[in-house]
Amino acid sequence: MRYLKNKSLILIYTLILIAILPTNLQAEWYDEPTTGEVQNGEFTINELVLAGHDFFGTATEGLGIAIETIFSSLGRPDAYIIGEEASAAFIAGLTYGEGTISTKTLGEEKIFWQGPSIGFDTGADGSRIMFLIYNLDNVQDMYKRFPGTNGTAYIVGGMGGSFYNRTGVTVATIKTGAGLRLGANIGYIKFSDNPKWLPF
Repeated sequence: MRYLKNKSLILIYTLILIAILPTNLQAEWYDEPTTGEVQNGEFTINELVLAGHDFFGTATEGLGIAIETIFSSLGRPDAYIIGEEASAAFIAGLTYGEGTISTKTLGEEKIFWQGPSIGFDTGADGSRIMFLIYNLDNVQDMYKRFPGTNGTAYIVGGMGGSFYNRTGVTVATIKTGAGLRLGANIGYIKFSDNPKWLPF
């Protein structure tokens, strides 16, 4: 749990830094080394940034840098989700989202998520989000609660991120969105194959 918390803090600080740096910063995602074989079912930095290019639009450069940061800690993911979510908090908060989970071996499926949180967190935001998923053998393994920590730095626009872990499956998130939101919290997200109103 301590390891997960430290990784979350590193990701949060990196994303805050990306949000305030000049927009002409050059990401190196397109120079990912090609030495060594990519294991079956894993995604490269190039594949993930290209997948998110149209969806994230002008935030693609920051997305590449954020993905590099996660890769340096966790390596290549087995799956990813691209989607949208809305959340609001005043100490206690709620999050709802939907997107598509993609894998090389299992194809694509629609997926939904929701969850509560509590912490020093105030505001509301709408986000475009990418989840990088590690140690996933079956999409059915996603349909459970994932506890973790979340940090957000949205002041009109910005980036945020979080790490979640459950029984060996790790989920790292990268968010870019708009709204007025600043803080950090703990909570969980629960993935499902259909939308649910109750976050528990």
